[in-house]
Amino acid sequence: MTFWAQRRVLVTGGAGFLGSFVVEKLRERGCRQISAPRRQEYDLRESEQVRRLFEETRPDVVIHLAAVVGGIGANRHHPGRFFYENAVMGLNMIECARQHGIEKFVCIGTICSYPKFTPVPFEESKFWNGYPEETNAPYGLAKKMLLVQLQAYRQEYGFSGIYLTPVNLYGPRDNFDPESSHVIPALIRKFVEAKHVRAPSVVAWGSGEPTREFLYVGDGAEGIVLAAEKYDKPNLVNLGAGYEIRVRDLAAMIRELVGYEGEIQWDATKPDGQPRRCLNTARASQEFGWRAVTSLEEGLARTVQWYLQNRQSAGRVAGLPVGQVC
Repeated sequence: MTFWAQRRVLVTGGAGFLGSFVVEKLRERGCRQISAPRRQEYDLRESEQVRRLFEETRPDVVIHLAAVVGGIGANRHHPGRFFYENAVMGLNMIECARQHGIEKFVCIGTICSYPKFTPVPFEESKFWNGYPEETNAPYGLAKKMLLVQLQAYRQEYGFSGIYLTPVNLYGPRDNFDPESSHVIPALIRKFVEAKHVRAPSVVAWGSGEPTREFLYVGDGAEGIVLAAEKYDKPNLVNLGAGYEIRVRDLAAMIRELVGYEGEIQWDATKPDGQPRRCLNTARASQEFGWRAVTSLEEGLARTVQWYLQNRQSAGRVAGLPVGQVC
């Protein structure tokens, strides 16, 4: 509570999915000077607007969450945009933070940066041991370069920047847009709509055999705020739940929670993405005492309930969302 009480905090993407939970966690800890600007106010792709942002908010701590993200389909359709905009936003933010001598910069990376065939569970020491999975490599590499920038700035300028790598996030307020959502909100929406029209089946992408790990957004936000307060080393840190589940089994869980009784048809002509994803989270526990506490069953139930209560507005995202993390 004492740490945050007198600090001004800038949260880019603070109005987005993950950002809204981070802002809530900060407020719970007594932080009252929080800036969470929207893209319409400051375009982080433009260096002059980033300078204006820093001059007007004068932050002590920056938590950089803003990103252009999406599922496999969005990554395949917009590899250039995903690379350029994520890279340039981060480059501008870190350089301007250095120029303004801020106290701490927290950069959020992505599990998409890990090599395609990383041994499971993914350890931070394996981060550079290969090329990312092709469908999201441009996005993953753009975010990966921000770690290089932070480490180089720490070495040359003594810049206090940390880099956190969360696994796939999910939860209330997620993006349920069918064109750009990730697997959990996409499946929830499909099953709810199929139940509503009494469709006999739902088509899901891929074979259903890859495994994924999912982190409840509230747990992820807690880890980010704890790291901002307690961690200050150049090494990246994983944030994850520590288990994996087949996409096929995940779909069955969501179908049951929604109450849909039709079949799931798997479209194997669509890409599966990375074969397996599961993180080793020992470093986060050792360095700043964080671990995930929300079970997948509990988190999915909360997410389904939120979508059912907010169905009319949950899918209103136009184009590609900003402010989430893959």
